[in-house]
Amino acid sequence: MRLSVDHRTVYRFSTAQSRLVQMLRMTPENHHDQTVATWQIHIDCDAKMRPGRDGFGNAITMLYVEGPVNAIEIEVSGAVLTSNSQGVLNGVAEVLPPALFLRATMLTPQDPAIREWAAGVAHGAERLAGLRLINEALQRRFKHDHGRPKGGLDAAAAFTRDSGTSRDLAHIFVVAARSIGAPARFVSGYALVDGKHRPTPHGWAEAFVEGVGWVGFDPCTGKSPEEDYVRVAAALDAAGAAPVAGSRLGEGEEELDVDVSVSLAP
Repeated sequence: MRLSVDHRTVYRFSTAQSRLVQMLRMTPENHHDQTVATWQIHIDCDAKMRPGRDGFGNAITMLYVEGPVNAIEIEVSGAVLTSNSQGVLNGVAEVLPPALFLRATMLTPQDPAIREWAAGVAHGAERLAGLRLINEALQRRFKHDHGRPKGGLDAAAAFTRDSGTSRDLAHIFVVAARSIGAPARFVSGYALVDGKHRPTPHGWAEAFVEGVGWVGFDPCTGKSPEEDYVRVAAALDAAGAAPVAGSRLGEGEEELDVDVSVSLAP
């Protein structure tokens, strides 16, 4: 499958900023089931960009902009060739041991309610089968909220709701998987799930299974990611895999506008 991606992020500031420093996790990489045919990052002002990697091994681009800056538009676009391996991740350079991904974070805390629920759902099943049961159960339990995630909402709080964004549901899966002993991480990227336009990139999860490796799970669909997904970054939670993170030097408020379009490329 050949997927076309266009991801536009616009920041507007109420007061001109003196300097911006941003870390962009917006570049997918080649692996067994994903080949980047074309990809480019466009900034609508004078900027310095430097490629690198973060602590999780994700490809990053450091962006430096000198002010005064009233607004900035960051657009990434390209085409990616994908194939299906039933969710099993192959050919990705892993820089950290799986056991690290048993660690809780502020967004993915240990939670008694999720632990009890996950144990009941996966009771008696082999590890991979249990993870699939959890993924399917989350899809049945929560209505998919297509809006922008609420900042600071952790998995425990999200679990008390009736609906959740892709980020929320992935966080709940990560906590549930860790609670039954499976290392798990949050993944950000792009997908054809639920239409062409989205207000944010898509989020899902990966869990490590001995003898198999890292396997993807998307609780929005109850299935594993297949050829209609583009994997970009992975971390302990969504904060560590955020497409844009950084700082600004200046007073005032900021307004954020995001539009993501994913389609089949001709």
